Amino acid sequence: MAFPAWAQWQWLDGYGHKVFSDRSPPPEIAEKDILQRPSTSTRIILEPDAAAATAPKSNGVKPVAKSSDKDTELLAKKKQAQAQEAEAKKAEEEKNTKAKISNCERAKTSLTTLQSGIRIATVNAKGEREFLDETKLAQETKRVQETIESNCK
Repeated sequence: MAFPAWAQWQWLDGYGHKVFSDRSPPPEIAEKDILQRPSTSTRIILEPDAAAATAPKSNGVKPVAKSSDKDTELLAKKKQAQAQEAEAKKAEEEKNTKAKISNCERAKTSLTTLQSGIRIATVNAKGEREFLDETKLAQETKRVQETIESNCK
């Protein structure tokens, strides 16, 4: 016949995990980490047998591995953020380059039109059509040439 086990001891192990047992915690557990103990008992320290003393203690988790895992995760996130930032910067540069090429082509077309000698009309604030006189034509030609110089490199 099996009897139910009653955990009388409760403590935090070296990794911060709660441990429940019917035996007292190992000697390396500090008093402040013992959360619950039997009401009528004092702490009994069991001497480990020789085989247990020579065997390395391992419960599958190493604190160094945890910190290195966190470091690895942080480094991976940092690299990913840097890659995304570089990708966004590259996309922005491509967008600016395409805009400059487009502006250059439009400016060259405008310059060709301005230098062709045909009469050019614009619409004023009242919605009326006005033809460019020689002064305005020269100003517009100068503006378009500056645009070509800045965008067609």
